[in-house]
Amino acid sequence: MARSLVIKVTAGEDAPERCNQAFTVAAAALASGVPVSLWLTGESSWFALPGRAKEFTLPHAAQLGDLLDAVLAAGRVTLCTQCASRRDIKVDDVIEGVRIAGAPTFVEEVLGEGVQALVY
Repeated sequence: MARSLVIKVTAGEDAPERCNQAFTVAAAALASGVPVSLWLTGESSWFALPGRAKEFTLPHAAQLGDLLDAVLAAGRVTLCTQCASRRDIKVDDVIEGVRIAGAPTFVEEVLGEGVQALVY
């Protein structure tokens, strides 16, 4: 069975290098043919909103908006339910293609056969 990758991003503007690394790994895995599910949690939740990823900058790093677009095109992006609620983010607010789901869905994904989970 083929392996897949679930990446949980907990960092945003508060830890830009860690945040960008998660998106970079997700995009690189997809480019290599690996199925990817990217979870936006904590401060990375803001990147589920239109335009927010494009505003993020980090010297000598790929543009976060481009990386997110790549994951949206070929993988799956999920915004944590509780994280969205704490930030008053509603389903109609998020970028097309981003779903909102909670811990039971995350647990189901990471416990799947052939799944590797990473947390940034």
